[in-house]
Amino acid sequence: MDFSNRLIPLLLIVFLVVSCSKKPHNISENSDELKIDSLIQRMTLEEKIGMIHASSAFTSGGVPRLGIPELIMSDGPHGVRFEHGRDWARDMDVDDSVTYLPTGICLASTWNTELGYQYGAVLGSEAKHRGKDVILGPGVNIIRSPLCGRNFEYLSEDPFLTSRMAVGYIKGVQDQGIAACVKHFAANNQEENRSGINVVVSEQALREIYFPAFEASVREANVLTVMGAYNKINGLYCTQNPWLLNQVLKEEWGFKGLLMSDWGAVHNTREALLSGTDIEMGTDLLQMPNIDYNKFYLADSAIAMVKRGEVPVSVVDDKVRRILRVMFSIRLFGNRTPGEANTKEHQQLALKVAEEGIVLLKNQQILPLNIAKAKKILVVGENATRKHAHGGGSSQVSTKYEITPLEGIKNLVGNEAAISYQQGYEITRENTVNKKLSDDAVAAAKNADVVIFVGGWIHNFNPAEWGIDAYDSEGIDKKNTQLMYGQDKLIRALAEVNNNVVVTFFGGGPVDMAPWLLQVKAVVQAWYPGMEGGTALANILFGKTNPSGKLPMTFAKKLEDNPSHSIGEYPGKSMEVNYAEGIFVGYRYFDTYQVEPEFCFGHGLSYTTFEYSDFMVETSDNTVSLSFNITNSGKIPGAEVAQVYVANKEASVKRPSKELKWFTKVMLEPNETTTVELELPKEAFMFYQETKKQWVLEPGEFEILLGSSSRDIRLSQTVEM
Repeated sequence: MDFSNRLIPLLLIVFLVVSCSKKPHNISENSDELKIDSLIQRMTLEEKIGMIHASSAFTSGGVPRLGIPELIMSDGPHGVRFEHGRDWARDMDVDDSVTYLPTGICLASTWNTELGYQYGAVLGSEAKHRGKDVILGPGVNIIRSPLCGRNFEYLSEDPFLTSRMAVGYIKGVQDQGIAACVKHFAANNQEENRSGINVVVSEQALREIYFPAFEASVREANVLTVMGAYNKINGLYCTQNPWLLNQVLKEEWGFKGLLMSDWGAVHNTREALLSGTDIEMGTDLLQMPNIDYNKFYLADSAIAMVKRGEVPVSVVDDKVRRILRVMFSIRLFGNRTPGEANTKEHQQLALKVAEEGIVLLKNQQILPLNIAKAKKILVVGENATRKHAHGGGSSQVSTKYEITPLEGIKNLVGNEAAISYQQGYEITRENTVNKKLSDDAVAAAKNADVVIFVGGWIHNFNPAEWGIDAYDSEGIDKKNTQLMYGQDKLIRALAEVNNNVVVTFFGGGPVDMAPWLLQVKAVVQAWYPGMEGGTALANILFGKTNPSGKLPMTFAKKLEDNPSHSIGEYPGKSMEVNYAEGIFVGYRYFDTYQVEPEFCFGHGLSYTTFEYSDFMVETSDNTVSLSFNITNSGKIPGAEVAQVYVANKEASVKRPSKELKWFTKVMLEPNETTTVELELPKEAFMFYQETKKQWVLEPGEFEILLGSSSRDIRLSQTVEM
């Protein structure tokens, strides 16, 4: 991409400096706003409108006459997307390889907010290195159904965990001088019918479940851009919803940045202009092959509407002001520090996130594997050799390398044991079972000391083998949570001939495990662990790294147990979906309605053990101070995620049995004890009262629950608020 048009004429810089130097000293702190005022005053209506819609696939318009550059945007949330031409054609003669980080759900599984910041810093640095201004991430939509094709990009079913990880991510990006873009605002929780599905949802559920991560991104992380979603909320498109964008986002939360549409999410000129959308992107996708950026909704028709007096020019000025504010914030009118890509440090961060994000779900005294005893190791499964960086839709990236599980295992084991491989199953469009591959794998398993099966979902996009049900990808939801291509039968057959089977899954969520769970010794959830994923997985399987990941979502025993599929609706009917489960999403439903999950929210095993003690609680001025000790009571170093839940015992309305309100991750040596102190603010005890349209704290008893997962509560205390 040609960045030469981004050079700022010297005369413009001189003009801005001189004009600001003549302003009174008492407003010098608002010097950027004064510069913005000056630029807006000098712009024609046509130049203003040119800034509020796309000028190419991933740029919005600039004003060359005034030295205002285009704003350059790029996916994705776990690596800067490969380079696009202005007309969506991929640029082939450029170096667009980047650090392929583990996906969002793997990051959230670390429960490590410091890693969230470092993750964002890598993205920001690499986006800057590639000449980008806005990185289109993080995705913070709540995981409502396990079928959503983009769950792998998202962070959690829980709004608090999502918020904490998102805030770190955004600060990391923006401290590099790149704008983050939190998306997709709001209630975009499925890909099926996403372009227009009407989400019928209570304000209480929006406020308590679907809004908090966006609000934290604005209020705490000062995110510079927000992306409006495709769907409707209670009858209005999210990009044309004045309550959502003007009242909640911009007025109530005080958002000063710009709201861009998702690509092709604007449908009406007047409504988008008046309801809060600042930049219209991606409508060219609907115009192909005859793309005309002047025919966007916020282009020629917007000019005509303003000239007719139907929309005040002040509405357009506000949008331009927000765009310029972002530009000044990321120093497009100054010297930007250089970024870096694919450094050793960035690659090591990818490894660290993968190691802390991979979750050990089950372990019956088999892991970590002992190479001294396991001399013949059989690896089975297509995902053991498959690479995923180029998959997933808009989040696809180019990367210099990607270590597969088989490569990682071979690299670690070396000549200390014999490693063999069998494909076992074949990914096909028809979802057929390849009997020969399965038989060969089972035959080989008879002579192995241990079998490592690597399967699950994929999100590569290869039309020749595309099985729609098997994909984690933008624009596609899975049809169920059953394993494809005969994997269930293969795992059972392997377990029948070998007592030491370890099952490892790739994917953005759970699979049905009932057909074989009791027959295998261990289960590992690897998600999509990035360019160093195979190294991280091998380190965990063989004990070089002690697993510390925890589930950011509940794994149900079967699809029908999920609240979106039991008391709520999915995918909806006649382009409408009713969120009848309200606030009872994820573990809030499973625990309150006493539905037994396969693996609960917050669950994750370690190779060591942790003990909790000396739980002290004090209340003062509607806040609660907590302290407790954690001891590593095992024989090896390890990290524990301490989770604090609050249970409202006397609410006037039905409340969840518990809600996550705080967590921390601590690393401990064997026999080491650390004291943790924290304070829960009054907001941790409040809920949104829809009839009053406000948050309330009702007097009464609250139970403070301290544990290692939502169902592994170690200590508790009751307080009066």
